[in-house]
Amino acid sequence: MSQPINIRKALKSFRYAGVGMYDLFRQENNAKIHLIAAALILIAGIWFEISTIEWCIIVIQIALVWSAEAFNTAIEKLADTVTTDYHPSIKIVKDVAAAGVLILAISAVIVAGFIFLPKVLEYLN
Repeated sequence: MSQPINIRKALKSFRYAGVGMYDLFRQENNAKIHLIAAALILIAGIWFEISTIEWCIIVIQIALVWSAEAFNTAIEKLADTVTTDYHPSIKIVKDVAAAGVLILAISAVIVAGFIFLPKVLEYLN
């Protein structure tokens, strides 16, 4: 038989995650850039009155980029804890993790283009 949910333990986990999000946006320059970009996109979404489906797509894209940035930061911090010396394998791990963020950021820009470019062109005409 499974144990009931431990609410205190669950709340503690949420608090740790909140601290992690705070640290991510406080310490990581690229996370700050993604935060500013997300704010601008949210403002544009309100301005152009995007549809519910478009909002869903935008929110998913923002969450994916932020999640990738969080995973990348975690990998970098762990690698730096393992060794501060140069190691070719660790360099590859860190570069590939950063590439994952870049891939998602590029896809988010493309998705934003699909959603907002027609609206911007219509607004300009």
